[in-house]
Amino acid sequence: MALDTSQSDFPCSLVIHIPLLNHRLASIAMRALQVDAELSPLVRREFTLVTPGAVNGHIVLGDDGLQDAHKTVLRTQYNAITNRMLRVAVNGFMESLGVVLQVMGELDVDIPQSRS
Repeated sequence: MALDTSQSDFPCSLVIHIPLLNHRLASIAMRALQVDAELSPLVRREFTLVTPGAVNGHIVLGDDGLQDAHKTVLRTQYNAITNRMLRVAVNGFMESLGVVLQVMGELDVDIPQSRS
């Protein structure tokens, strides 16, 4: 049974921006985190990749291929029925994000190169 709820039914919201080294790593992180659906129908989550300038209200202009290459920030928007539901969902997201970043740090070739 699907819930028919409008955006006003989800008054509590939070947007999290996670900057990554490049578009490829941002895309990998987004795909890894999208696999797990939210456990509660009282919480909505949306992932997008944005440019660092878009986080500060600026837009990078250019053709779509070049613009995608500049999208290195994982933007995650949460909406929930209550602050408690929001907190629980974001806590779970942060745990998953920590695992994804740790695995990328240990296994990805771009991460060690950037440290040296």
